[in-house]
Amino acid sequence: MPMVGTFNERLAEKAWDQLYARALVLDDGTAAIGIVVVDSCYVPRKVLDDAKKRIAGKVRLEPARMLMSATHTHTAPASRDRREVKADPEYVELVTRGIVEAVVKAHEQLEPAELGWGVTQVPEELFNRRWFMKAGGIVPNPFGETTDRVRMNPPRGSELLDRPAGPTDPDVSVIAVRTAGGRPIALLANYSLHYVGGIPPGGVSADYFGEFARLVEDKLAGAASVSARSDTAPDENAPPVVGMLSNGTSGDVNNINFRDPQPAKKPFEQMRAVAKRVADAALGVCERMQYRRDLSLDMRETKLTLQKRRPTPRQLAFAKEVLAATPPSPPLPRGGQGGSLPRLARPYAKWAVELSEPPHEEELILQAVRVGEVGICAIPCEVFTEIGLELKEKSPLKPTFTIELANGHYGYLPTPRQHEVGGYETWLGSCILEEHASEKIAQALLEMLEDLHAKLPSAARRR
Repeated sequence: MPMVGTFNERLAEKAWDQLYARALVLDDGTAAIGIVVVDSCYVPRKVLDDAKKRIAGKVRLEPARMLMSATHTHTAPASRDRREVKADPEYVELVTRGIVEAVVKAHEQLEPAELGWGVTQVPEELFNRRWFMKAGGIVPNPFGETTDRVRMNPPRGSELLDRPAGPTDPDVSVIAVRTAGGRPIALLANYSLHYVGGIPPGGVSADYFGEFARLVEDKLAGAASVSARSDTAPDENAPPVVGMLSNGTSGDVNNINFRDPQPAKKPFEQMRAVAKRVADAALGVCERMQYRRDLSLDMRETKLTLQKRRPTPRQLAFAKEVLAATPPSPPLPRGGQGGSLPRLARPYAKWAVELSEPPHEEELILQAVRVGEVGICAIPCEVFTEIGLELKEKSPLKPTFTIELANGHYGYLPTPRQHEVGGYETWLGSCILEEHASEKIAQALLEMLEDLHAKLPSAARRR
C-alpha cells in the first residue's frame, strides 16, 4: 500500500500496529453528538460525508452533529489521491466502513454515564518548526523565489538559526466518560503536536496517537477491574474502554528540538516516550477531575466559502515550463536563479496549474461543540498554533480546544502574519486557501461559541 506524508513514494507491506476509527457518542436525552478520530494523515470531506450519510441511515444521529477528524499520522495509507500517490478504492471503502461501524457500535452501547473534564500541560515535547534564519539560511522555494524569511525544519543546531516564528500550545485537554457505577467508558484528549515519527520503513503505524490510546485503554481497563466503587465483579461483557487522542492546532509544531539537537533514537522509541508522557498527563487529569451527570450538550455547524489562492503570472509561467521540461533536473526556466530546478519544483508546479483553473472557491465545514461547559472547535486544515491559542483566549466557554483536520482537509492554515514571512506551510500548494482564511474561520467559530454559551443553562453559566 502507498503511504502519504512525504513527497517520495513509500510502500507499506505490513502493519507495525493497527489503525482504527475510534468513536464517542454522547446523548443528553435531547440530541446525540458523535466524535470520531481516525488513524490517518487526513481524510477528505467526500469520504467523511459518505460515512455520515451511512450512519444517519442506521441510527438516530444527524450528519451535522458528527465531528470526524484524522490524527495526522504520516504512516498510513492514502484515503485520497495526493501528489503522485493514488488512493486504493478498496482501502477508502474500508476506512468508510470502519468509521460507520465505530459510530454505530458506540451508539448501540449508550448507557447512563457521568462526565468530567480538565486541562494539564506537557510543554517539553513541543517545538515550533518554523524559524527565522540569519543571512544565508534561506533556500529558494519551489518557484525559484528567495523571498521567504522563515524556514521549516531548518538544520538542527545550525548557527544560522535566529528564533522560532511562532508559539506552541502545551495544553493536554481531556474529557473522560464513565458509567454511573464508575466503570471507564472513554477518554478523549487533545494535544497540539503534528506527529512524532521514528517509524521503520515498510509498515503502517498510528504513530504516537495510537500508542497513547493503547496506554490509556490498558490503564483504565485495569482500573475498572479493581474499582473501589462497586462490590460486584467486573462485567466481562462490558464494552472495551476507548482512548482517543485528537490533534490540536499543530500545523507549525513538531517534536524536534532544533536549538539543542538530541541523539538519534531507536525505531519507535521516541514515539512511545511521547505517548507515555502525554498519556500519563491525561490520566493524571482523570484522577483529579469531578464527574457530573447534570450536563447538557449542544452543537453548531456552518459552511464557509473561501477563495482559493491563485498563482501569480510569473509562478504560472514558471510552473508550465517546469512541467514541459524533461525530469529530473533540467535547466531552470526563465525567471529563475540559474542552475537546476529548485527542490520540489515539479509537484508544486502541478499544484500551481491546478489552482489557476476553476473552481476558485472551497466550501469548508466548521463546527463548534459544547459538552457541559467545554467548548470544542473543528477546523478542516493543518492549523497554526497561534490560531488555536486565540480561540482559547476569546471563547466564552472554558476550557476550549480545537480539533484540526476535522471534516476534511484543505492544506495548511497560516495567519496573515505568517503568510508575510513565508516558508513551506505558506507556499502555494501547501496552502490553498486565501491569505485571510484564518481570520474568517476564527470569526465564524467564535460566533458559534458565543451562541452556544448564550444558550447554556443559566446555572451552568454561573458555575
